[in-house]
Amino acid sequence: MKILAFAGSNSSTSINFQLVKYTVSLLKDHDIQLYDMAGMPFPMYSADTEKEAGFKNSLREFREEIRKADRIVLSVNEHNGGPSAYFKNFLDWLSRLDREFMAGKSVYLMSTSPGRGGAESSRNYVEIALKHAGGNVAETFSLPSFNHTFDKEQQVISDEALNKEHSEKLESFMKGE
Repeated sequence: MKILAFAGSNSSTSINFQLVKYTVSLLKDHDIQLYDMAGMPFPMYSADTEKEAGFKNSLREFREEIRKADRIVLSVNEHNGGPSAYFKNFLDWLSRLDREFMAGKSVYLMSTSPGRGGAESSRNYVEIALKHAGGNVAETFSLPSFNHTFDKEQQVISDEALNKEHSEKLESFMKGE
């Protein structure tokens, strides 16, 4: 099975990317395509920019990776209660390239933050956006208080209950259609 995995953050120190890497490390015998979005800059979307410059090849290539994937693992960050401007912009560009860019794709949608909310409001926003783009958010998971619930040295969820919840949801997601 081909799995596309990435975080909705362009930060080189993204905790959401750490969560994504941990998640896919649990998946054995699959073709994992792990993208670090820190290396994928996009101009701020505007109709004028689209008209003048069109779509970047990297955006078209990423859209093709979505098409080829059997499953998608995604974790989103939160800025002021919503997705980061970077990720919202990325979604805007993808939706202009192909309104149904997530058509039929099954997604394990996660979020984490240093705070107790675990970026749930951002995750909720992105869940709605992905559904509008034709995606199926099969499972969701939020990891609160990242600095206290994730062991950065071991690269694992250190809170036993949260680790169990994460693993069970991942297993359910991988068994789904």
